[in-house]
Amino acid sequence: MSDQHAPLQHPYGMAYEQMLEKVRYEGAYPTRERAEEAVRLVLAGLGRQLTGDGRVELAARLPFEAARILTAQIPDAQPLTGWAFVKDLAARTGAGLAATRWDTGSVFSAVAALAGPDLITRILHQLPSGYALLFGRAELTPTA
Repeated sequence: MSDQHAPLQHPYGMAYEQMLEKVRYEGAYPTRERAEEAVRLVLAGLGRQLTGDGRVELAARLPFEAARILTAQIPDAQPLTGWAFVKDLAARTGAGLAATRWDTGSVFSAVAALAGPDLITRILHQLPSGYALLFGRAELTPTA
């Protein structure tokens, strides 16, 4: 017999609360609320950059609450480079660039854990340059 009060588990093993705790730990945020602010900011920004199958597949791998933040955004007509993405988020919040870069890396670490390396690779191929570093990967550029 199962416990009817047990929380439902996300198919990939991480509920939204667990995602927030991962971001809080990775980002060394003092509170869960601060981690959630970072998650909301960065996922909304990413939702403005992603389109097509990558967006749909990523949303399917995120906890429902996180997927809702991502998919509530209308994608920009012209995606931003990784650095422009960080500058845009900083401008929207009034935060400094270093803090916003930190937030982005902390959230993208949790997103990458949920998405898996294959999906992140496909997403990175879809986005302009600069996102690999935000996801904690080397930025590979094709040779001439």
